[in-house]
Amino acid sequence: MVKEVKQKLTLDRPATYQIKVPGHLDERWSDWAGGMTITVENGDDGPPTTTLTGVVADQAALQSLLRRLYSLGLPLISVNWIGSGKK
Repeated sequence: MVKEVKQKLTLDRPATYQIKVPGHLDERWSDWAGGMTITVENGDDGPPTTTLTGVVADQAALQSLLRRLYSLGLPLISVNWIGSGKK
């Protein structure tokens, strides 16, 4: 019998997120983004899209990262909670 583990989104625990912004941020931005993995997709018919994926310590750290992206003038395409994470 397999026991199903339910993940719960909380304000004060680590979680994995995927954040998409337009433009090209290369791997040098990883430390600036809290060690998140950065991938860039070059659209055939449009500008590139950068995806940041990784564990964020808590919701306050997520808000801080989103404010830093805003300060760069990068609009958000999406912010997705992937699941609970360990940091």
